[in-house]
Amino acid sequence: MTLHEYFARQPTPTTELPDPAPLLRSLTQGVLEVLAGVREVDQLARWFSEDAFRSLVTRANLSSRARSARGAAPARPTFEIRSLRTSEPLDGVIEAVVIVAGPGRTRAVAIRLEGMDRRWRATSLAVL
Repeated sequence: MTLHEYFARQPTPTTELPDPAPLLRSLTQGVLEVLAGVREVDQLARWFSEDAFRSLVTRANLSSRARSARGAAPARPTFEIRSLRTSEPLDGVIEAVVIVAGPGRTRAVAIRLEGMDRRWRATSLAVL
């Protein structure tokens, strides 16, 4: 193993990682609060890969612009997590769909978690 490989991110098998369900619930809540404008996107940075975080920042900026154009103030979202479905396509990878019901609509949040350096990191996120 070269020095670069030794200090690079190390994949972690699922057996060495904690239960992903609490993280999936927390990430879903955090993402919805970021999109609503009541949480800073930087608070979620440590849980996302660089690409997924950039995508979240872009989406948060678009949401902020839309609220500004409508003249709407940021408001804490009220929602209930209806269900959480997970699958494990590979060892150390979890793909999940969280169904969230709010007062006006029901949404699906798709999240892909990968085990890196003995913790979960979200590498993909889609709010549908």
